[in-house]
Amino acid sequence: MRYSSVRPRLDPILPTVEKPGRYVGLERNVVRKDLGASAVTVALAFPDTYEIGMSHTGLKILYEIVNRRPEFACERTYAPWVDLESRMRDREIPLFTVESFAPVADFDVVGFSLQSELNYSNIPNMLDLAGIPLWQRDRGDADSIVLGGGPCTANPEPLADFFDAFLVGDAEEALPRFLDALSDARGSGVARRDLLARLASLDGIYVPSLYDAAASARPGTGIAPCGSSTWTTSYR
Repeated sequence: MRYSSVRPRLDPILPTVEKPGRYVGLERNVVRKDLGASAVTVALAFPDTYEIGMSHTGLKILYEIVNRRPEFACERTYAPWVDLESRMRDREIPLFTVESFAPVADFDVVGFSLQSELNYSNIPNMLDLAGIPLWQRDRGDADSIVLGGGPCTANPEPLADFFDAFLVGDAEEALPRFLDALSDARGSGVARRDLLARLASLDGIYVPSLYDAAASARPGTGIAPCGSSTWTTSYR
């Protein structure tokens, strides 16, 4: 069943890992909603350990902004330390959120906070642990929308093949608009490609799969809509 908690499978192994409290969401002001009754569910993902991610103010702000909307639900997930990750893989326990222990892959949106290039390798690892296809081209209509935001979206191309969309700039105003558009599109039953095209029409949303990218020292080359004959589309 969707959003089924992995807590019963996790509890036996938590005493065997370092700092098990980092995985159980015991903070004050944690929001827990009925995920199944929500129009859109969001898993905010920080590609580092809990101790690093929970101290990030931006993540808390977005968490509150999304959860203040009664029709939306937002939870958090972090990169597990190597001891827990090893045990999760051995027991086929997927990446989960700290509020409800629901599998991250069950959420409509998985939003990564891109704060540093040093965390980039954690992103495909977390996607793999969640059971979400690594490459955006391999995802289907039932898969989560993988969204990237934060300062590293100033240059999103190194991660473009892993992400369905990037939110470029401040997310405080853009993220609710993104979720409203996603909710409307999902209600209309549109296919994933059409959904991404709708999202790309919003200010500040970059959908890499709709563009061809070129790396070249020559002027007049770069990123352009797919099918454009004006730009160079070969990688060098």
